[in-house]
Amino acid sequence: MADLGDIITSKVRVKILSLFFANQGEMYHVRGIVREVAEEINAVRRELEKMEKSGILKKEPRGNRVYYFLRTDYPLFGDLLSIVSKSTGLGESLVTNRNKIGRVSFVMFSGKFARGKSRKREDDVDILIVGEVVLPELAALVRAEESKRNKEINYTVMSREELDFRKKRRDPFLLGILAGSRIMIIGDEEELVN
Repeated sequence: MADLGDIITSKVRVKILSLFFANQGEMYHVRGIVREVAEEINAVRRELEKMEKSGILKKEPRGNRVYYFLRTDYPLFGDLLSIVSKSTGLGESLVTNRNKIGRVSFVMFSGKFARGKSRKREDDVDILIVGEVVLPELAALVRAEESKRNKEINYTVMSREELDFRKKRRDPFLLGILAGSRIMIIGDEEELVN
């Protein structure tokens, strides 16, 4: 299985990136990061300094502590978000268990879901899954993630035929899903949209 460690050689940096992208909008001080990633403080400091210099993170002194947070204006932010979404959490579970959940053509996370933001409306879809899906297997993976996040995940499953039918009919529900920002976990975005 593809992993963030395949392209980033520092395991400490991988852990730090995973922490920040899983908890976007959060600020962490050095000792808090050390506790979360379970690595040596000097290694964490070194990686934080490198990521701050490269522009991935920003630091802000508050009192006697320095806090770090993600910079959403970093040019590769969206690319890193996509990689982290595929290699951690529910994205990792779906990719790893792809054969268990059936013959899946596409899995798409909404941009809000990938960024950890709340849906504006209750009927907004967090995840779209297209293919021949074994629903109990998928439901088990989603329930496990819901308990970690302590939040309901709204997902929609449809067959490839239903997707094509809805696209031809310009179905408002599907067009609403496809109009928003997205992160592709499985499959090609171009093929999904066109």
